[in-house]
Amino acid sequence: MNGLNGTRNAAGENHSRHGYPYQSHHDLLEAENMVLGAIFLEPETIYELILEPCHFSSKKNQVIFHAMAELRDKAQPIDPVTMLEQLGSQIENIGGMSYLTSLAVSCPTTEHVEDYQRIVLEQYKIRELKRAAAGFLNKGSLEEAENFYQTFISMQGVGRVAEGTKTGVLMDIFDEMYEDRGCLQGIDTGFSTMNRMTGGWNKGDLIILAARPSMGKTAFALNLAINCCKKGGVVDIFSLEMPDKQLVKRILSSLTRIDGAKWRNPYRLFNEDDQNKANMAFDIYHKWNVQIHDQSRQTVSDLRAQIQKTRREFPEGEYLVTIDYLQLIATTGKYDRHDLAIASITKELKQIARQYQVPIILLSQLSRGVEQRMDKRPRMSDLRDSGSIEQDADVIMLLYREEYYDNDSKGNNLIEIDIAKQRNGPVGSVKLFFEKEVGTFVDVMG
Repeated sequence: MNGLNGTRNAAGENHSRHGYPYQSHHDLLEAENMVLGAIFLEPETIYELILEPCHFSSKKNQVIFHAMAELRDKAQPIDPVTMLEQLGSQIENIGGMSYLTSLAVSCPTTEHVEDYQRIVLEQYKIRELKRAAAGFLNKGSLEEAENFYQTFISMQGVGRVAEGTKTGVLMDIFDEMYEDRGCLQGIDTGFSTMNRMTGGWNKGDLIILAARPSMGKTAFALNLAINCCKKGGVVDIFSLEMPDKQLVKRILSSLTRIDGAKWRNPYRLFNEDDQNKANMAFDIYHKWNVQIHDQSRQTVSDLRAQIQKTRREFPEGEYLVTIDYLQLIATTGKYDRHDLAIASITKELKQIARQYQVPIILLSQLSRGVEQRMDKRPRMSDLRDSGSIEQDADVIMLLYREEYYDNDSKGNNLIEIDIAKQRNGPVGSVKLFFEKEVGTFVDVMG
């Protein structure tokens, strides 16, 4: 066997970061052959690999590994005889029986198979990135630039396996049985009733917050962001409809309890007490780790880039993302129907939430069908393009204010938050007081 298991010579030729030389295509083919040879040597090795046929650079090695995987899936032994039968007429395309035999005797040990696999995966990533980069350089279009970016992102997940072992997961569950970690498993919502229902916002969750216009969903999302900041958390607010100055005024109004209407003309409407409160709020807001991104046309790639940047800057902190709102996120591909475009967005956002371990609160509109019913309380079926949203969301919250439809309502200032779906918890309704003038939500006591 060539020098894949150690240094090539004493002259210090270039090596990979794993200590294996594979500058040339020959070295890569040798790594691929060693993987296939290891499977012939110990067929159960294939169960430990995460490779797929496309990861191999050689077409004939792709065909051979695919045949091996088919034998594995049928629980049949993997040896030159079974492979000959499985390959059938393809045997001549891969160099005949002599090539299979050479592979079967090429690997003396499976000890280094993980290193060979790592080489194969790393070179596959490089090939894919070069292909995408060439597409951009040849055409120079924004579409090809987006394709290169998406390829780069997807390559980050290639070869990634779950970090937790079976023993580690069991130990975590065991610790939970005998260690009181409080009622919160995730980020504090800021509301005791909601904390009891949800356990806080869990990392990796996609949380849908839906309501009809003017129901208070933006105000509620801002309150959730404020509550995270108060606990020292980090927040990214993506506002695709409202400018940042308007949102900051809403946040300051909630902090100071100054009527929101006064912020339209503070020079004329603020009294001395208001000015003192505002100055204190400026200092608080300035110290928070919160950023508002108010570009009107943002794609999922734009959102991902910012989330990746923030997570890199704050790798361990409590981190919350709010997006206002789903139907305004720009799509880059071509879709036959709008619901398919929405489905691609929610699927990608769920992947982002899991990849960067951040809860994403995604605001959404409800259809006008609510207005045609006697009972105006929203249902999950009222979500616009609801199929994909219901499928991808971990939590779905629907907001309702009876006061909005009935000015004489006895439930004045009450807002109902119907947790219509919760993948890992109960469903039910949470009631809060909504002080509209200052944009603040408060727990209903008692």
